[in-house]
Formats: sequence, C-alpha cells, structure tokens
Amino acid sequence: MILLIKLLLAHIIGDFFLQPEKWVKEKEQKKLKSNKLYLHVLIHIIITGIVLWDTSLWPIVVTIGTTHFIIDAAKLLIQKKETNRVLFFIDQLLHVTVIFLSYYLFTENKLDLNILVTENNLLLLVCLLFLTIPTSIIMKTIFLKWNISELTKNNESLEDAGKYIGILERILVFIFIIAGHWEAVGFLITAKSVFRFGDLKESKHRQLTEYILIGTLISFGIAILTGIAYMYVNLNLYA
Repeated sequence: MILLIKLLLAHIIGDFFLQPEKWVKEKEQKKLKSNKLYLHVLIHIIITGIVLWDTSLWPIVVTIGTTHFIIDAAKLLIQKKETNRVLFFIDQLLHVTVIFLSYYLFTENKLDLNILVTENNLLLLVCLLFLTIPTSIIMKTIFLKWNISELTKNNESLEDAGKYIGILERILVFIFIIAGHWEAVGFLITAKSVFRFGDLKESKHRQLTEYILIGTLISFGIAILTGIAYMYVNLNLYA
C-alpha cells in the first residue's frame, strides 16, 4: 500500500505543484507543439522514478509516463473552452486509474473487490447518492406548491449554486452525524444563518425568508434522518 501512496504523491506533485499556470496556458495554445507538454511528462517520469527508487519497478514508470503523455495530448487536441471543466476531471480520473492499474499489474498486490463491496460500504454509497440529486428533486417537488421563481426573481446568484450548496451541506451533515459530532451540525446551521442574514435583511421579503427557512429545515432534516437511518441499519448489520 505504501507503494500506491508514493505513486499518488508523485502524481499530485507533478501535476499540481510542478506545473505552473503559464505552462498550462502555453500547452492549450500550442498543443502538441508546446515543449512544456514534453517537459511536464518528463518531470512526471523523473518524480515517479525517484519516489519508487527501485529499478525492478521500471515498468510502472514507463507505463505512467507513456499514458500520461497520451492522456494529456488527447485532452489538448479535443478540449474547447466549454469542455475544459469536464475534461479536467476526466483527465485526472484516467491518470489515477492508470496508477491503480499499474500498481496491481506490476506488483504482487492483488485487487480484492470484496474488501470494497461490503454491506456497510454499499449502504454508505446509497445514503450519499440519495442526499445529492434525488433529495434535490424531492425538495423541488415539495416547492412546486409555491411560485419560487417569482420570489427569487430579483435575487441574482450563480447558476445552480443553491443546488450545489444544498448537496454539500447535506453530505456534511450526514458525515458529522455518522461521526458522532452533532455539535458540528449546529455550527453549520449557525454559519449558514450568518451568511443568509444579510440577504434576508436587505430583501425584507417575508415570503422569501420563509422559503429559505423551509428549504434549510427540509434539507437538514432529510440529512439528519438519513444519518440516523444509516447508523441504525449499520448497527443491526453488525449486532
């Protein structure tokens, strides 16, 4: 496992700490003609070799270096301004996947999915997924009773910001609860109230205030109930 951690460390250092922003911009402009692309890959190879410090593991270094060039080159050739964000995450996912595959293919370690696919992990995954899009849809359905677009018409905000904030706060509440830190839930509610206070004070809109209050209570309530349900089921699984 220490070897896998070293490979991930090498990737983080090479891709984020030793790749200046100006290199990224030059690669995006010149694409395969940019010498920074080749220098970036060379740095990855060198760092990977240094952290491994074992000549018998050269297949890992070669595999990671070669695939890193292929992935980065493909990304530069197909990326556009509107796809930069998506391609960034795909790029990182592919790099990490190669690292894991190299670790399990070129070492004596075997990938045992049974360690990951357990009842507890599947239950945790179900709860986390439920607190994202499904809960957002549930809350949206609840608020169909009121004309929310009319209430928020003059309140400018980032596109879908409210949805993402809701997802993040529910996941945080869930994590706090299963970790046994209920006081952190109270802190999160207080922090959100402080940030919202200015909006509510400026708007002086009672209906908007009620909408925000109801939304917050429902969001936190669902997260709390999900956390309690997870702990109850988990307790009975291992009782």
